[in-house]
Amino acid sequence: MTKLHHFTSLPRIGLLAAALATTTLLGACAPLLLGGVMVGTALSVSDRRTSGAQLEDEAIELKSIGRLRDALGGRGHINVTSFNRTVLITGEVPAQADRDAAEQTIARIENVRATVNELAVMGTSSLTARSSDTIITSKVKASYIDAKDLQANAVKVVAERGTVYLMGRVSEREANRAAELARGVGGVGKVVKVFEILSEAELAELQRK
Repeated sequence: MTKLHHFTSLPRIGLLAAALATTTLLGACAPLLLGGVMVGTALSVSDRRTSGAQLEDEAIELKSIGRLRDALGGRGHINVTSFNRTVLITGEVPAQADRDAAEQTIARIENVRATVNELAVMGTSSLTARSSDTIITSKVKASYIDAKDLQANAVKVVAERGTVYLMGRVSEREANRAAELARGVGGVGKVVKVFEILSEAELAELQRK
């Protein structure tokens, strides 16, 4: 049975099994900043999601732009990453009420099955900090490409204030290896796994397709 592991905060709509660790999808999308909300774009033919799930994730991310703008009025800096209809929300907002409102807004979007709210209640991060996160993301992705025992494009990487979030449909072995490699990258303060865990049999079946 497919399981989703998250090791920091519990999803609020109850469809995920939770447990603590950090991820973002490699090579599948370039980020797009619209209306103060950063989302991922584009599809990947080598993605372990179905093409339908990829399209749903893209739609979720795009819909979040207007919905969050209406709900928060542009307050804060919010990143939205959807993978297999599980939505990771990162960034900064000025108040706890904004944090809650952002999660509730995302949870109501069509096809969202779970949310992982990692928003921090604090001032908006600086451009320098965001640039550092971009560099960290690139380095983590590069470490996956260099590794001989990990399929690089199976893992999506999101970095926020030095914390690296890892997402994807992976085996327990792949999840642990991806986290190990990410922890070895300079500038990474913490790794949080937000993976959907597959059995080795499920993974083998997926790779045969």
